[in-house]
Amino acid sequence: MEQANPLRPDGESKGGVLAHLERLETQMSKSRKQSEEPQSVQAQEGALGTKIHKLRHLRDELRAAVRHRQASVKASIANVEPNLAVEMSEQEVLEEKLENVKAVLQAYRFTGLSSKLTSRGVCVCINTAFEGNLLDSYFVDLVIQKPLRIHHHSVPVFIPLEEIAAKYLQTNIQHFLFSLCEYLNAYSGRKYQADRLQSDFAALLTGPLQRNPLCNLLSFTYKLDPGGQSFPFCARLLYKDLTATLPTDVTVTYQGVDALSTSWEEQRASHETLFCMKPLHQVFASFARKGEKLDMSLVS
Repeated sequence: MEQANPLRPDGESKGGVLAHLERLETQMSKSRKQSEEPQSVQAQEGALGTKIHKLRHLRDELRAAVRHRQASVKASIANVEPNLAVEMSEQEVLEEKLENVKAVLQAYRFTGLSSKLTSRGVCVCINTAFEGNLLDSYFVDLVIQKPLRIHHHSVPVFIPLEEIAAKYLQTNIQHFLFSLCEYLNAYSGRKYQADRLQSDFAALLTGPLQRNPLCNLLSFTYKLDPGGQSFPFCARLLYKDLTATLPTDVTVTYQGVDALSTSWEEQRASHETLFCMKPLHQVFASFARKGEKLDMSLVS
């Protein structure tokens, strides 16, 4: 029996046609996928780009928030730390001030300053002197706290204690004590000279010595020969510098005389010079020794 020919007239078998169709379908599917892939990739890239943009924006916002937070924290620390440091070191500062006061008083113990500790702080005693003579003593009771303050004192009211304290007490205790000593020693020195003039040379005075409480303005009349007929001198001494024991302005005139001879005028001018250069009692000691003759060696 004769078999059927599996080949078609075009020479292709049935199985070959089906396989060829499958290959064509596969190629078409691949072509379709390849044509769709660029669109898909584009869509994915667009979505990723949008996401990246959003993430970058969020990152910038977070960075800005972190910087703001850091700045706030630093500002808070800057405000808190000084106050905390002040509170913590306040006692140390007061202790240091007390030690400074002790050191200053120790250094000045040979210059008329002495002290003793009190429950509040320290009490300073200022011993004044002039030409080696010990004179009056004054005290200042200091409270060692913040700020430093004066609890009690015996300084005369006409000494500018409040002004000196306002300038130096809080910033330089050494300068405060030094300045106060200057004022008190100068006052005691001027008072000492006036007292010596009244007590030791009353015979040369023709009237009372006039002086103000601060002893920085003195006026008096005197004669070089108490029993003679010479005209009395009138003297006015002004101490503008309250830390000085010598006058800054001196005026000597004759009482009851309009015109003077040249020699008398020279003597009057010499008296003015002496009063400016030497302590008051030293000038009168020279007058007493020499009588009418002026000891001009004091001028040199």
